Amino acid sequence: MSVWIPLVAVTAFWLIIGIGGPLLVPRGPNKGIIQTMIVLTAVCCHLFWIVVYLHQLNPLIGPQIPVRTILWLSEKWGDAPSLVDK
Repeated sequence: MSVWIPLVAVTAFWLIIGIGGPLLVPRGPNKGIIQTMIVLTAVCCHLFWIVVYLHQLNPLIGPQIPVRTILWLSEKWGDAPSLVDK
């Protein structure tokens, strides 16, 4: 359930920026370009955030440590007799 709270909050934030931002642009010769830039910025920021957030929820690979390194750490930390036969 706690996964939905940040998803909804951040999506609502970028939705407000993407919809409300263009409404605040003053009249001028570049009004359409500025509005487009605000909407595209909101979309890209939200897309980047959601990809990173969802990737952290279910990573495809975890840390990979070679067995040799694990055995060396075990020896240095003092619990080697249970892992390494001498």
